Amino acid sequence: MRKCKVFVGNSHPELGQLVCAKLGVEPAPCSMKKFSNGETSVQIGVSVRDEDVYIIQSGSGTVNDHIMELLILVSACRGGSAKKITAVLPQFPYSKQSKMKKHRGAITARMLANLLIMAGADHVISMDLHASQMQGFFSKPVDNLYGGPSLAKWIRENVEDYKDAVVVSKNPGGTKRVTALADALKINFAMIHTDRRRNADIYSQNKSQAQLKQRKQSMSRRRPVLNKNDEDDEEEENIILSNGLQTARIVQGHVVDDDFVPESSAPESVISDTGSIPNDQTSYALGGTYDAADSDEDDEPASVSQEKLITLVGNVKDRSAIILDDMIDRPGSFISAAEHCRLNCGANKVYVVATHGIFIDDCLEELNASPYIDQIVVTNTYPLSEEKKKTEKLVTIDVAPIFAECIRRDHYGESISVLFDSLASL
Repeated sequence: MRKCKVFVGNSHPELGQLVCAKLGVEPAPCSMKKFSNGETSVQIGVSVRDEDVYIIQSGSGTVNDHIMELLILVSACRGGSAKKITAVLPQFPYSKQSKMKKHRGAITARMLANLLIMAGADHVISMDLHASQMQGFFSKPVDNLYGGPSLAKWIRENVEDYKDAVVVSKNPGGTKRVTALADALKINFAMIHTDRRRNADIYSQNKSQAQLKQRKQSMSRRRPVLNKNDEDDEEEENIILSNGLQTARIVQGHVVDDDFVPESSAPESVISDTGSIPNDQTSYALGGTYDAADSDEDDEPASVSQEKLITLVGNVKDRSAIILDDMIDRPGSFISAAEHCRLNCGANKVYVVATHGIFIDDCLEELNASPYIDQIVVTNTYPLSEEKKKTEKLVTIDVAPIFAECIRRDHYGESISVLFDSLASL
């Protein structure tokens, strides 16, 4: 491509090399190093005057250093009289901080967007932003690519009987993402809701549910089958029961039976002497503790003894469950969702699928060790160490062709929207 330069940052050089190979260009030379006092230094080794410049820099383990590296590189290209500067961020840093979850908080993703624009970026390309409304943080054009078509292609080719599979959202905030993938695959979807507030009546509720279930089972065993119509009614009743809400308890991050009693807590200890329910969360003036619909279960560390209630809305019995999210950073909610689908809801297999595999600390090791998770599927938008790539259950999908085609179309002034329908064929 003429009049075009592609710079590859230090955050994810492997992905940058793959993108350049697909474009048929060599990465533009630049020197990025640190001074002895920790300051970042960037030196461009080629002229960028009146050229289109693309800078590939994703999120990483040392996110703050690489953000400064990106900002300095953008500013250096602006000072070199570049015609247009495009920041390519496959995984947008600080994307989880796209709203004010607590009082006196900061919307850090908007601040980063302002920094990019002030540094001189004219265009931003990313993939699967944590919240689609983040595009409104920028005063310049933003192209938010989707990893869903690539994930859908892998599901079609590797999941047995994928037409009978069910795409599952592990929290209510991800239902839009899940329904989009389910529509692309033309399969059903389900949703999991984890409630952290009903601690006081969680014991009585589960006990009553267990008693009701036993009563229905005993009645079905006692009732004689007089004719074929009665047999059809019984089968219809079982189908209705299987399509209802499946609820279970989570203690210390794992699904337990209804009659399980934690050693450190008892039903009487849940309610205080005053009759009120103690809450570890900070109470607000108008009531409630957090945005339950959109909150991430793993953002805030819960008490070890705190019990949760997990509910599946949908039917995964004798089917493959595909738990989908935009990123995998902590293992807790994925493991509990997989256990609930396999132990209580009758799923045959469980696939954990996401676009960004961040895997904080020993997240990948815990997911791989879970006997209820069959495979972990992510794309290569986030850098992984060679040791993590050798994980038995991990599958990595290459999305470099998507970014390469987006850069090519943007450089030649072609439509980007065509990509959204044809990504699966790349």
